[in-house]
Amino acid sequence: MNYNVKVKLIHKDAMLPFQANPGDAGLDLFAAEEKLIKPGEAELIRTGIILELPEGTEAQVRPRSGLALKHSVTVLNSPGTIDEGYRGEVKVILINHGKEEFKVEKQMRIAQMVIAPVAKVDITQVEEIADSERGAGGFGSSGIK
Repeated sequence: MNYNVKVKLIHKDAMLPFQANPGDAGLDLFAAEEKLIKPGEAELIRTGIILELPEGTEAQVRPRSGLALKHSVTVLNSPGTIDEGYRGEVKVILINHGKEEFKVEKQMRIAQMVIAPVAKVDITQVEEIADSERGAGGFGSSGIK
């Protein structure tokens, strides 16, 4: 499926989201500002872009694996959701789980964005829910081996 996502640059250091390789699911998001993230702290990072998403879609903001592995920096509310009707600046909450300060630089790739369809949902209140094989088994119920 091909979606047309409209992007407005609102900051002099903003960059268009970029698909690094053909077939990649995510588009890289870039920082439009410099900011220092201390160990154990989170910061809101500007991207300098506004999106107009196609009807029936959302944008999911996800971590970049290289930042997570090399610097222990990730997206705090992963995946962050950008709703179709939102027209404010896209910002990314990064958290530093590492032991060293991490410097976000202008035009650094800080996250990735995946455009996904949104299911239309009807909610029905009922008195009973059908049983299933799993039942109410939750956290750890299937074991680790």
